[in-house]
Amino acid sequence: MVDNIKEERITCPHCGHHLRVTLDFSGGDQDYYEECPACCKEIHLNMHIDEYRQKVQLAIDSDDEQVF
Repeated sequence: MVDNIKEERITCPHCGHHLRVTLDFSGGDQDYYEECPACCKEIHLNMHIDEYRQKVQLAIDSDDEQVF
């Protein structure tokens, strides 16, 4: 279904490069990585679908923080 797919413009948290990612809402909540074409570093994307409010939350981070 076309309604479940959306293209979104994001900014790389490492270098600030703007890129477009395709989001597929049909799979529910997703947690995945994309590679920035400019700096080749991994971008962590966490997508949460709130069906009650009919909203999609997309969190983007560099995922390079260490927890001790």
